[in-house]
Parts: sequence; C-alpha cells; structure tokens
Amino acid sequence: MAAAYKPGPRNLITDVAGLRVGNAQDAGLKSGVTVLTGDAPFVAGVHVMGGAPGTRETDLLAPDKSAVAVDALVLSGGSAFGLDACSGVMDGLRAAGRGVQVGRAVIPLVPGAILFDLLNDGDKDWDENPYRALGRAALAAAGQAFDLGTAGAGTGALAAMQKGGLGSASLVLEDGTTVGALVAVNPVGSVTTPGERHFWAAPFELDGEFGGAGPDPEGGYCGPLVSAKKDALFGTMTAPPLTNTTIAIVATDRALTKAQCHRLSVAAHDGIARAIVPAHTPGDGDLVFALSTATGTTPTDFELADIGHAAALCLSRAIARAVYEATPAPGDLLPCYRRS
Repeated sequence: MAAAYKPGPRNLITDVAGLRVGNAQDAGLKSGVTVLTGDAPFVAGVHVMGGAPGTRETDLLAPDKSAVAVDALVLSGGSAFGLDACSGVMDGLRAAGRGVQVGRAVIPLVPGAILFDLLNDGDKDWDENPYRALGRAALAAAGQAFDLGTAGAGTGALAAMQKGGLGSASLVLEDGTTVGALVAVNPVGSVTTPGERHFWAAPFELDGEFGGAGPDPEGGYCGPLVSAKKDALFGTMTAPPLTNTTIAIVATDRALTKAQCHRLSVAAHDGIARAIVPAHTPGDGDLVFALSTATGTTPTDFELADIGHAAALCLSRAIARAVYEATPAPGDLLPCYRRS
C-alpha cells in the first residue's frame, strides 16, 4: 500500500516555508553549531525527556510565559560551552534589526540546546570560547539547503556504535500540511540493530534515503546495551553521565498555539524512541523544540495528532539520515555507518 505522506522537495526541514538553516563547524575542534531561523519570528515550544539536558532560554517557551515568538533556535556541540553559540546568533540578529522591541532596545530571542562532544579527540584547548563565533557564522550561512552528516552541531557527534551527525527529513500530509525535522544525533543508545547494518528506523524509510537496507529480519533483540562509544571514550571505566544527547527541532506550516507546539514536541519524542535504542536515558539530554511558521486557524485535536504523528516519523528518519550521511575525519574514535 502506497504511503499517504510524501517527502517534501528537499526532504529537509526547510520544506516548511519560511525556514532557513545554517551550519558552521571547525574540523580541528571536531564540533560545530546549527542554527534554524525564519523569515519572521515563529511560535515555539519545547519538551525534555532526557536526564541530562543543557539549555538556554527554554523557560520562555512554556505556554504560560509571555514571549509570543522567537527569532531562532540553536543546536550546538560543546556541552555547556556551546550555549554561548546563542550569544553569537543574538549578535547577528541584532545587527540585522531582528528581535523584540523594548523601548529603544532590540532583544533577539534565541533558545538553544547542546550536546556533549568534548571527548571526541578534537582540539578543545582553546583560550577563548569558540562557540559564539561559530553561532554567528552558522546564522550567516542560513539558507534552504544545508549539509547533513558530519556538519554543524553533528560534526563531533557519536552514537553507540558509529559516528553520529546532523539529520533532517520532511513530509507533506494529505491536506498539504508540511512537517519537518532537524536533529543532532549523539545518544547513549544505538541507531542500528546488532550487526550495525539495519537501522531501527528502517520501517519508516522513504525512497532509500538512508541506504535502503530495510528492517532487520532477525528480531528478538531484548538484551543489554552494547556501546563502542563507551569503550572508545572511557575504556573499562564506568562511563559518567552527561556525555550524550539527541537534540532536535520539528516544524510545521500549520498555525499552532504555544500550547499546541508543546504537544507537538511531546509527540515528536516518539521518533527518538523508535530510532534510538535505548532512548531518554539518565545520561542523555534528549530535547525536542517544536515550531509553527503560520498564523490563522489552529488545527483541531485530531489534526494536531496527525501533525504530531508526522513529526515523529520525520524525526526517526532524520536520525537515521544523520548517521547514514556521516563522513570520516582524522582522529575519529568510531567508524562511519557506510564504512563500518
């Protein structure tokens, strides 16, 4: 039976009209930043299900807070240092005259989230935090097309068994609604079943977008986590928490309220759980932002359920694409999926 949903023309989150994404990375640092912004401020929400999040300005996205819309969202490597990428994005937006007008002041609103990539063999011996400059550079690079895999916030990411990365995917629903996802994949868990050929997200793959290997025919995988990442980073030592995370953004061109954006972010977490095993662990900071670019009539609860379902599907596919598109670099601790 043919799928009712189809990928958008780019199969990227920028198929949602009005959105742009930019990446900036440093190969020596083995880290980077990804910025999503829009032609205009957008309504957004957020939900965290991991036990070790790192965030900035997420409280203002709660439905009861007074901020109506935000100017950009940031995904960054660098752990807590990476939160300063938001400052660089604020600098660029302010220079462009973007932000909330408060008297003579202009204040861009830029929530962000980070992943931990400080032990991936990149050069982290800096004198000045590099993430502010990377944030501004990522904003300047924002457009409708952008690289996946070893790019932006996914530059230094590692999954349990191979390199992680940056992924994106989109769907167009039967009524014309567009939904998209953007994700930086750096989890405790694995994106592939044992043997590392088949993606957990395989049942949702469209048009061979992550290699077409299909679902694992074996099944019965009810066992403990195996992690080459843990071995590479810590050897026989007990791995500390706070060293992982999957951070994502889902978006739609339907008009959602802040409360509906929150519900969309909750629903989209299903996409993480279907594509990464295990997910939402104490050592992950799993977080999903959700945003709406449109104004006008809001969807019914049933329509919102359909949008949330599509967002979860996009996020699962984007996670697999992130790992599939990763490319090798000097000093890598883990292999790439296509070279494992």
